Amino acid sequence: MSEPITLNVGGKLYTTSLSTLTSFPDSMLGAMFSGKMPTKKDSQGNCFIDRDGKIFRYILNFLRTSHLDLPEDFQEMGLLRREVDFYQIQPLIEALQEKEVELSKAEKNAMLNITLDQKTQTVHFTVREAPQIYSLSSSNMEVFSAHIFSTSCLFLKLLGSKLYYCFNGNLSSISSYLQDPNHLTLDWVASVEGLPEEEYTRQNLKRLWVVPDNKQINSFQVFVEEVLKIAMGDGFCIDSSHPHTSDFMKNKIIRLIRYK
Repeated sequence: MSEPITLNVGGKLYTTSLSTLTSFPDSMLGAMFSGKMPTKKDSQGNCFIDRDGKIFRYILNFLRTSHLDLPEDFQEMGLLRREVDFYQIQPLIEALQEKEVELSKAEKNAMLNITLDQKTQTVHFTVREAPQIYSLSSSNMEVFSAHIFSTSCLFLKLLGSKLYYCFNGNLSSISSYLQDPNHLTLDWVASVEGLPEEEYTRQNLKRLWVVPDNKQINSFQVFVEEVLKIAMGDGFCIDSSHPHTSDFMKNKIIRLIRYK
């Protein structure tokens, strides 16, 4: 093997060999490290590449093994595709295309299971009636919880692009609340008449919205309708064998399946 070379890729350091970097001479790396293209150095004298440092590990491993090995919960295919296009390693481009076809086939058949829960809670708050005059008030508030599991990671991403929390005056996608690629738990409240806007923030109460319709979800009926609309638009249908029809009608459990 040739002498080791340290690369600085987007601030992340990798050590490899010249023979590894030039194993595909027609690639961007092959051109850079065979002297056909100039290379830049960082302050430590390491070769610097201004690309994503985290993703580069998969590219470097491919150069070493000729295999594209990704973790089962890998969630950055779009970013990996852009990096692979930059480095122009033709066998890696082909390997990624095969991987995407494989994942697409695995995603076609899927199951979606949603368990719902609802309770009534009393919320206490102050109301400003006049300058320096406040009164204590209380009201009943509906609190909702939905536990969502899907074998399709892509569907949960789709759901995340449609449902948003409203908190502290801002809308934020529920995607950031994914526990893992297959599980999502949502907790939100219905609007409370007379509750000042700042009280939702102070008491950490989130409301749920559907975008781009800008519809607030104030009941399980609306939630079920919206989720069914999104799921059926993605090819799901209601699993008539499970759960029992009475559970579905009571909005406790929803199970949908997809066959393609």
